[in-house]
Amino acid sequence: SRYGPKMPLAVDCTAELIRCKVLDSSGRLKSHELILSYGLALVRFVNLITERKQKMVSIPLRQLAREVDIPIWVVDLRHELTHGKLPRLALCRKGCDVVLDWLRKTYWSRQLGNNLCEESEDEEEEQEGVEENAELDNDAWE
Repeated sequence: SRYGPKMPLAVDCTAELIRCKVLDSSGRLKSHELILSYGLALVRFVNLITERKQKMVSIPLRQLAREVDIPIWVVDLRHELTHGKLPRLALCRKGCDVVLDWLRKTYWSRQLGNNLCEESEDEEEEQEGVEENAELDNDAWE
């Protein structure tokens, strides 16, 4: 609250993504409303995180995402949410989980003294499986 309108981007993004998960678990929103809620949070995350790396000459989001280790399929999901047909709720949920994990590793672990970065091999293998299963092909959007 001390930051006022200059809240760190990672804090703001984390709050929005957690809000989506809380709304999802409450059962108060319909599937379409949840997709829109997750979608807005994911679009804002990709836009805000990559915005800092944008130069005077426009750099493609995929390249910027690679530079900060955001999975390319999350950028593709952002693109579909912004310009295409809305994806399935399950894909939005996976995107939210992957992005929250990225925030945990990239931002929150440093804030809390790296205690959150100590993952077991099982967690790392599970995360790799989520990323492989979330590849965005034409069937994923139907």
